[in-house]
Amino acid sequence: MAQTATITGVVLGENNTPLTQVNITSGNNGTTTDETGFYILELIAEQENRITFSFVGHKDVVLESLILNTNETYVFNPVLNTEIIQIDGVTVSATGEKTVQGINAISTKKVRQIPGVNAGVENILKLLPGVSSNNELSTQYSVRGGNYDENLVYVNEIEVYRPFLIRSAQQEGLSFINSNLIQKVDFSPGGFQAKYGDKLSSVLDITYKNPKAFGAQMDFSLLGASLAIETLSKNKKLSNVTGIRYRNNSLLVNSQQTNSNFNPVFADIQSYFTYRISNKVHLNILGNLSLNDYQNQPLNRQTNFGTLSEPKALLVHYTGNENNRYATALGAIKTDYHLNDDVTLKFITSIYHTTEEEYSDVIAQYELGDIDTDLGSETLGKVISTRGVGGQFTRARNDLDALIFNLEQKGVYSKANHKLEWGIKYTHEDIRDQLRESEFLDSAGYSIRPPLPEFSNNQPEMPFDSPLVPYQGISAKNFVKTNRFSAYTQFSQNQTLENSHIYYNLGIRTQHWQVKGQNIEKNSHIVFSPRGQFAIKPKWKRDMLFRASLGMYHQPPFYRELRDATGTIQPNVKAQKSIHYVLGSEYSFLLWERPFTLISEAYYKKLNNVNPYTLHDVRIRYSATNNAKAFVYGAEVRLNGAFVPGTDSWVSLGYLKTEENIDNRGYISRPTDQRFKLGILFQDYVPDIPNLKMYLNLVYNTGLPGGSPNFSDPYVFQNRLKDYKRADLGISHIFVDADKSYPENHWLNKFKELSVGFEIFNLFNNKNSITNTWVRDIDSKNEFAVPNFMTARVLNLQLKMRF
Repeated sequence: MAQTATITGVVLGENNTPLTQVNITSGNNGTTTDETGFYILELIAEQENRITFSFVGHKDVVLESLILNTNETYVFNPVLNTEIIQIDGVTVSATGEKTVQGINAISTKKVRQIPGVNAGVENILKLLPGVSSNNELSTQYSVRGGNYDENLVYVNEIEVYRPFLIRSAQQEGLSFINSNLIQKVDFSPGGFQAKYGDKLSSVLDITYKNPKAFGAQMDFSLLGASLAIETLSKNKKLSNVTGIRYRNNSLLVNSQQTNSNFNPVFADIQSYFTYRISNKVHLNILGNLSLNDYQNQPLNRQTNFGTLSEPKALLVHYTGNENNRYATALGAIKTDYHLNDDVTLKFITSIYHTTEEEYSDVIAQYELGDIDTDLGSETLGKVISTRGVGGQFTRARNDLDALIFNLEQKGVYSKANHKLEWGIKYTHEDIRDQLRESEFLDSAGYSIRPPLPEFSNNQPEMPFDSPLVPYQGISAKNFVKTNRFSAYTQFSQNQTLENSHIYYNLGIRTQHWQVKGQNIEKNSHIVFSPRGQFAIKPKWKRDMLFRASLGMYHQPPFYRELRDATGTIQPNVKAQKSIHYVLGSEYSFLLWERPFTLISEAYYKKLNNVNPYTLHDVRIRYSATNNAKAFVYGAEVRLNGAFVPGTDSWVSLGYLKTEENIDNRGYISRPTDQRFKLGILFQDYVPDIPNLKMYLNLVYNTGLPGGSPNFSDPYVFQNRLKDYKRADLGISHIFVDADKSYPENHWLNKFKELSVGFEIFNLFNNKNSITNTWVRDIDSKNEFAVPNFMTARVLNLQLKMRF
């Protein structure tokens, strides 16, 4: 919607030292580098630009066919040499209107470079101000007060799913998204368009590559390995990207306080084909096979907690093991038919199948005691008096088999500045689920029964005759089928009004679904969701953009939302409803003669028909009722720019508050009531060795609600976990990349990219907790919240190469 974009970077010589007074020209515009080699040049947006870098005694570097989006900042770090003229062709599709649509484009280069336990797209998302995850082992995230089930994920317009039964982040191995295959990443944290599906919180829209030539990339680290291959046929009609990944989290899990024999196997293979049948018809195929085989034999654990004046310790000895297996497969076919220059039709069909097993038998014998704090004592730090002893036996035999089939038709009509989009979709879900879980508790020789009226007694004064039952147990078998029909239409337009640029989008979507199954009464529901976005860019001297979104968002219940705490299916559960109000602005400016962008948003979400849930680690358990209402409000600020010349970093701040009112008892914090968040993504390099780069990932979150013991009233337990503080550092030496190449007779000439480095996860060794274990004290009859700490400091080595 604006007229300009920016190219910036650092110009280097053959010895990788910055060059001063290099001339950079594009048409009638020009500039020179400063004493650090840094430059910045303003270009005309949405059209081809030719940029020439020239310096006395060196050959020119020519950047051809560069098309940048409005307000986009493109980082290019050329190396000038004395032998050849370098020509680099770059074409970037115009996506200027995505800014005003409330979609944030995320650099794919950042996705691959920024350090993190689960490096990739989700690792970057967790640095955004409205996105939260206090578990570094998990790729799941919550957005603006929502939970993990409220986020949409698409790969090339194909909706993807994740396993149902995973309850612990340790059991998560690989995200569906393969970072080495992606071409574009778009993300919206709220107020998104009608063309996206029916969820309450966010949309992550991934586009995989269409290769233009052969390429291969291999990554190796102490956590695993990956291979990505890009191919293109001789006639240019068939292209393919394929990725294979293997991961082992033993390095991370062994840094936790629970000692165990841990043997996980996480592996997957993905492939995306494009066959150009003709100029008008393109056939696309996406396939994925994934296996998570989690085997764990816990041995022992000691957790110190409490205060300086009253420290305590929990000692646990384990017997038994866990063996969980999640096998998923996805196949999808997408056909693009370009009817003419104005109309494109798309036909998408996909099938997702998952088989999941949770088998475990674990006996835990625990001791809760006081710690010796006498500095001169031989037993310093050890338990000297016991406040409680007991045992716990947990058993699970859970099996789930799910099949999801989708059939969809979409279309786009574009004419001048107008665009009309529509779609209709049918989804069939077939779930076969058997739950068998039990937890037995023993305290000082007494088996503890559930605190329910039928088990009330006054032992040991009077005998109590009752069968031994688990403190918590579930036994259910469900066969559920759901048929869904959804449709949407939306209209958008760009126009100029009194020298101001205006964009708007109006749309509506609807969904009708029917739940049926064995011993389940058939139920049908229907919802309508109108949505709209508006943006204006005034013709001011300052580069400002203002946008607003208003819409209704429904989340029809998926299988887990229909299942209550006893495992029983409740087919009458309605769709949760949320109304989004979003106001935002973008301000692009120069600071220290470098480009920066300040992005601000404020939002309010009003929720009705809320289905309350509990969150333990990454396991969500719903009440399967619509007996609550809730709200979310917050504000976010993100400053993005070249804090160091030739790099791109950001600082983000966010505040949110979310509470719910269950059965009109008053408002209490929801499990995702994050409050304050600070995220910093910082990149730097050594000036004299610019290929030695540093990437720093910093996150600070205030503590989440700590949950409550089983059968306890959540209105009574409103304590919070400690604040979450984490820093991940990555340092790498880049031998070869797009800005640095070698002559044909050099052994490094065969590489397009080559780097070696290391990462330090949890740099400052902070003790972060994600949940609490509740332990009973015999004397006081109180239950103590013992924190479950996450991973400690871990060193990881990396080798990356691309051919």
